[in-house]
Amino acid sequence: MVEKDSKAKTGVSGLDDILLGGLSRGKVFLLEGQPGAGKTTVALQVLLEGAKAGEKSLYITLSETEEELRQSASSHGWTLGSEISVFELIPPESLLDAEQQQSLLYSSDLELGETTKQIFDAVERIKPTLVVLDSLSEIRLLAQSSLRYRRQILALKHYFARHGATVLLLDDLTAEAADKTVHSVAHGVIRLEELAPAYGAERRRIRILKYRGQPYRGGFHDFTITTGGINVFPRLVASEHHTRFARKQLSTGIGEFDALLGGGADSGSSTLILGPAGTGKSLIAMTFVMAAVARGEQAALFLFAEELGLLFDRLKGLGIDLAAAQEKGSVIIEQIDAAELSPGEFAHRVRKAVDSQRLKTVVIDSLNGYQAAMPEENSLILHMHELLQFLNRQGATTFMTVAQHGLVGDMQAPVDVTYLADTVILLRYFEAMGKVRRAISVIKKRSGFHEPTIREFRISTKGLTIGEPLEAFDGVLRGVPTYSGVRTTLLEGEEK
Repeated sequence: MVEKDSKAKTGVSGLDDILLGGLSRGKVFLLEGQPGAGKTTVALQVLLEGAKAGEKSLYITLSETEEELRQSASSHGWTLGSEISVFELIPPESLLDAEQQQSLLYSSDLELGETTKQIFDAVERIKPTLVVLDSLSEIRLLAQSSLRYRRQILALKHYFARHGATVLLLDDLTAEAADKTVHSVAHGVIRLEELAPAYGAERRRIRILKYRGQPYRGGFHDFTITTGGINVFPRLVASEHHTRFARKQLSTGIGEFDALLGGGADSGSSTLILGPAGTGKSLIAMTFVMAAVARGEQAALFLFAEELGLLFDRLKGLGIDLAAAQEKGSVIIEQIDAAELSPGEFAHRVRKAVDSQRLKTVVIDSLNGYQAAMPEENSLILHMHELLQFLNRQGATTFMTVAQHGLVGDMQAPVDVTYLADTVILLRYFEAMGKVRRAISVIKKRSGFHEPTIREFRISTKGLTIGEPLEAFDGVLRGVPTYSGVRTTLLEGEEK
């Protein structure tokens, strides 16, 4: 027996989270969205979840046939059992027969009354506790005027309230003008939206517009429709997640690099690795990953920029066997397609990996690819802020790479996230002694001291080698330094 004071679970992954429990029983809810937004799928999941709880459900369809509805369910691998009744509401034959049409009354008056009667008869016969009415656009057309439409909706609301049923009204928003009639009458309003970016798959998001007398998670939340139903990814709120942990410095395994960082990277902090293409941003990030593996920890790598097989081959030539680390389970790697993934789903994947595996090292390579999943720069900043705060509060150390435009001189990043990161590592090319060389420096570290010098580094088959501070050069970060004549030591040997 279902408790009357409890909430009806929707069965939609993530939706109960943003509703803070589900749908209040005995109330009328509006689920609205353009055709194709996923309303029918949500409604079916609600009824299937109700069936699991032993509730009797009724799906009243005015826009689809019962066969079409069952085919939709079958495409997700669902079967509508005996607990779920489907009532296909069709016009009576007299209303379809041209010879029996009359002109003394508007035909819509007769159709609306007949439609309402059929709905009430079906409810009286089946006595459901969960009802879906699909869709309101048909009733709106029959009502013709906003006054009659409102009265009809109120009549339906009071009727269902007397029967104690939880009702989900579907509306496809096909009216020419925005009609808020049902918004004021319904106990709660859920809106589904579908967005079409300039490139890539459509993006979908959900928003709770209203939930009378109940708290809920406001704002937009991304969701996807896959075989098996809808998955909602609640917007990440970092302030809701706190974990106690002891902060410590994590060695990179390279003494000169640790010195540059003032002892190493700090746990529960974020590090941004900036530099032009080819300077070694991914390799430096992988240095932190392999250091975590050497400590016996697991690390996660989220790749936006590089194909996985190519990365394995490239790193193996530098003395890093990433493929072997993945096979052992020491490194979890996810290849991300920015054109197919929404920001909310990406944050969900990161959170799931950290929560389930208790990961303490996370690499995002690169933010350039992550930005491609964003509709605008401001969204990227907000998403990154919440994600980094969440990871920091879980005690995870996060490393992000950003490719800057240009090779030498004044360079610009596609988006400025330096103020979000706790530590910023800057990579540069510079010319010296007839060669193009690489320089590394730490320009910011919130948690303590760091070395203010600029060091040369080299990439070879042995991996990363970092030299002494470049004290004899000025203007290294501009790309064309001047030599002061003071004796200095530069790295020798061939780069990979």
